[in-house]
Amino acid sequence: MFSMMDDELNVCEATPADAAGIAEIYAHYVLESTATFETDPPDEVEIARRLSEIVDAGYPVLVSRDAAGRVLGVGYAHRYGPRVGYRYSVETTIFVRPDSLGRGVGGRMLSALVEECERRGFRQAFAVIAESEPASVVLHARAGYRPVGTLAGAGWKHGQWLDVFVMQRQLGEGADSLPGEIPPE
Repeated sequence: MFSMMDDELNVCEATPADAAGIAEIYAHYVLESTATFETDPPDEVEIARRLSEIVDAGYPVLVSRDAAGRVLGVGYAHRYGPRVGYRYSVETTIFVRPDSLGRGVGGRMLSALVEECERRGFRQAFAVIAESEPASVVLHARAGYRPVGTLAGAGWKHGQWLDVFVMQRQLGEGADSLPGEIPPE
């Protein structure tokens, strides 16, 4: 079980009870931004289903809460690609409540998520970021991710084609050693 806390922010494993707070955060990004290419916000039930699917597959889902217990952010990892050869690589995702941006929530979430992925034996982390999200690029760069490619015009949202940046970060020993225990399929 993962938990990290300071005076105002608690980062821990998400529970089914967090689905409503996560759905509220994610709906903003679906409707108001290009941080996700999803166009219809999933409801609480669908978010709970997605979280369960990720956790059941052996990947982390973390939330950050303020002192009052309100969900300020969500971070999760899932397999980067569907083939078995990708089982040591994850794609990481972070979403923070719009009214909590600039308070260090994203950085704490990403740091905790990377730490948890390393603890679980994953070796590479990828972030797939729309060009319209420069703050996310900076957040990931500060966490040790480096740019590895641009997918030109890969996404369409809000009446525009958007490039997608791919960033990568080694987890633990990365490709410098043979894998240990095999993460879940």
